[in-house]
Formats: sequence, structure tokens, C-alpha cells
Amino acid sequence: MMNKSRPPGSPDAVTPAVHAADLTVVRGTRPVLRGIGFTVPRGRITGLLGPSGCGKSTLLRALVGTQARVTGTLTVLGRPAGHPDLRSRVGYVTQAPSVYLDLTVRQNLDYFAAVLLPGRNRTDERRREVERVIGDVDLADHADALTGNLSGGQLSRVSLAVALLGTPELLVLDEPTVGLDPVLRRDLWNLFHRLTERGTTLLVSSHVMDEAERCHRLLLMRDGTLLAEDTPDALRTRTDTDTVEAAFLQLVDAANAATAPGTQP
Repeated sequence: MMNKSRPPGSPDAVTPAVHAADLTVVRGTRPVLRGIGFTVPRGRITGLLGPSGCGKSTLLRALVGTQARVTGTLTVLGRPAGHPDLRSRVGYVTQAPSVYLDLTVRQNLDYFAAVLLPGRNRTDERRREVERVIGDVDLADHADALTGNLSGGQLSRVSLAVALLGTPELLVLDEPTVGLDPVLRRDLWNLFHRLTERGTTLLVSSHVMDEAERCHRLLLMRDGTLLAEDTPDALRTRTDTDTVEAAFLQLVDAANAATAPGTQP
């Protein structure tokens, strides 16, 4: 099942997948997100890049409606973040595996299909959906393997398969390639691009800067703030650098210089 294409003049065709304005999250007395604003266009891969601890996971939790103490504006697919109507429209993959290790791959997906797709009462419909996502993540040869016996890369793909049930319009992926070898990372990114060809929007967080080159658009974060929002090509051109990593470091240096003691406004 693929997402139906939207007519160019329809509201969904022009409304961004995600829109944030003055988005702030406070944990205890410490601000984790500091009044950031951005948009995520539909049908593209937007990379959320930045070092560990900069607020990426907090931002993703706010987007899917599981983060407390969020202020500002945050809309997802035209609805307030966390709205009940978004449950079947947004797929979310956390850093930690979110599947049952004592079940097989197919048993996990059968269970989550019954929970996440309650409107599909017919067993044969759910079975077709399960087989589709198993094929999407290239786990057909391991469908009846116990999930706890899979490699780290295979386990990540099972979590991704769960998020793909029901063909969500937006996929939110928190560090989906962390700890994977280069071949598995390449294969996952190829899958991400195939999903956008179907019309799916992806927001992918990472602290690995070379993955930025695989994205259509980037959000570069540091210390709860947004350093830049642009395409990889535009960022390299703007900073006169050869890589996104070099562009990021230049932006960090510029931000540090601007906030150094004694700096004139």
C-alpha cells in the first residue's frame, strides 16, 4: 500500500509535515530546547544533526507528543503535536529497540498490527500488511527467527518495520543507524530514500555528520538551539566548505565567537 498522491492545490500538498515556532522545553530548571523554529517539508528526508546531548531526542519526543513541559507552537501534518488523529499517521522509532525479544519477527509484527491497526479486523488484511513491511526492511529470510537472536542491525529493522505498519505519512527516526556497520547503514539509507519515493516524509536524527550528505534538508542543532536550517549544498556554499561537518564546525565557531565575553553586538 502506498500513500496516495495529493493534488498540487490541496492543503496537504502545501502545508509542511512539521512546523515549529518558539519551541521550548524545560527539564527541571534547565532549558533543553531554547525557542527554536523550523519546518519539515513533505516527501523529503530531513536530517536532525548535532552532538549527543544537544536536544535531538527531546525534540523528537515533543513532535510525537510524549515530551512534558513543551511550550510554543508545534504542528504535525496540520494537527497539534500529540493529537489522537496522528497516531496512525506518524511512525516513531526510538533509539532503544521497542519490540519483544521473546517473540519472532512475524509474531512481533502480528501483535503490533493488531494493536496499531484496529480498523483492519480481517486477519488476512493484517497478514498482508505484515508481509509487506517484512519485505520493506528485507527481513523475509528472518521472519520466523526469534527477535532476541538477531543482530543489532536486524533488530533495528524490526523496530522500523513496526513503525511502517499502516504506511504512515511521517516517520520519526531517532538515531536509527547508531552502532551499525557501513554496509547496514548504506542499506538503511537506501530504504529511507525508497520510502520518500512513495511519498513518505522522514525526520532522521543522527550525530554522525557524514549522514547529513544523504539528506535532502538539514536541521543543525547545538545546545538546544538551531544553528542552521538548509540543504546540504546551500550550507556548504554559505560557509565555503567542502563537507557538512566542516560547515557545522564553522557555524559552531561563529556562534561561540558571538557569545564570547566582551563580544560587541
